Amino acid sequence: MRCPHCGRDEDRVVDSRPVDEHAAVRRRRECRGCATRFTTFERIEQPEVLVRKRSGALVAFSRHRVLDGMARASKGRVPREQLEQAARSVEFTIRSSGETEVSSEQVGLRVLAQLRDLDEVSYLRFASVYKDFQGPEEFALELNSLRKEQPPKPAAGA
Repeated sequence: MRCPHCGRDEDRVVDSRPVDEHAAVRRRRECRGCATRFTTFERIEQPEVLVRKRSGALVAFSRHRVLDGMARASKGRVPREQLEQAARSVEFTIRSSGETEVSSEQVGLRVLAQLRDLDEVSYLRFASVYKDFQGPEEFALELNSLRKEQPPKPAAGA
């Protein structure tokens, strides 16, 4: 690693520790030439996955954008940690498909599946934007569909 201060490529690692739930390694280094300390991060480089939007535009897949959409839909209803895990699950599913290009519909369906398991209200909020609901009858249809997929609740006193 080249020192950002003097440019020499001789250093020693002073400290290493995992960050981002072991997705990266943070290293504190010290230059053997000028004794300047600096930090580097080591991550696995994954191939870029592109998302084809409805407009036809291509954008890089971003777990943070998925998380932001899920957070807006579940505002105040689902703990951030659960949303982060769900967004990681969406990313894992998308990346493990082996495709270098996916449609925004594929991403949206994965998000809906995660939200369905986390919180029905968040699911409906996201679905209303994702599926572009135009009236209350579309909410009712989606709610009926959601209820049919849920196992029946046990009777009171059972």
